[in-house]
Amino acid sequence: MKVSYHGHSVVQIQVNGKKIIIDPFIRGNQLTDLKVDDVNPDVILLTHGHNDHVGDTVELAKRNNALVIANHEISTFLAWQGVNTHGMHIGGAYQFDFGKVKLTQAFHGSSYETQNKELVYCGMPAGILFMAEGKTVYHAGDTALFSDMKLIGERHPIDLAFLPIGDNFTMGPEDAAYAAKLLGAKIIVPIHYNTFPPIKQDPKQFIEILETKNGKVLEPGEFIEL
Repeated sequence: MKVSYHGHSVVQIQVNGKKIIIDPFIRGNQLTDLKVDDVNPDVILLTHGHNDHVGDTVELAKRNNALVIANHEISTFLAWQGVNTHGMHIGGAYQFDFGKVKLTQAFHGSSYETQNKELVYCGMPAGILFMAEGKTVYHAGDTALFSDMKLIGERHPIDLAFLPIGDNFTMGPEDAAYAAKLLGAKIIVPIHYNTFPPIKQDPKQFIEILETKNGKVLEPGEFIEL
């Protein structure tokens, strides 16, 4: 399994002959190394409905006939736009041909802002557990620290965890470091920082405060083999 980071909260996974992308915010993301025209996913996973996470989902899904996996509300909203979706909800898991997906809780908001300045309700935000080839990847989405992260790690031993550190909208570095301790993941990668002024952080300082000293900063385009 090859897992790569592409700025903000964008993560790609290549496994079982499939290309999976999580929260494909590409246009408008000045930190990403990706270009929409060059991204050809088979599967798109969404943590919640905010525009900086849904991003270019509709265009990518339609052009590539990709399956979009998200909570029921987001899946319905996107299906109305002609996208192939699979709706899930927090606590639920499903075995796909490329791997198993389970949605976890996250403490955040979830709405999509239209061009008409309307907010579309997008259900509860989520984190994502992805399991394949005997490995488990956890993408926390946008979230605050919560004590059940310990339960998530105990129920599903995590090989690689992506945690937001930006503060203001999500956990800051100190809370994210405590989250890492609760989760007990083998490798911790910081995400959701430096995209906008309110979430400016030094990821290397975050790595330094991890008690377990198992953090790794990935520059956009860098990857980890599991």
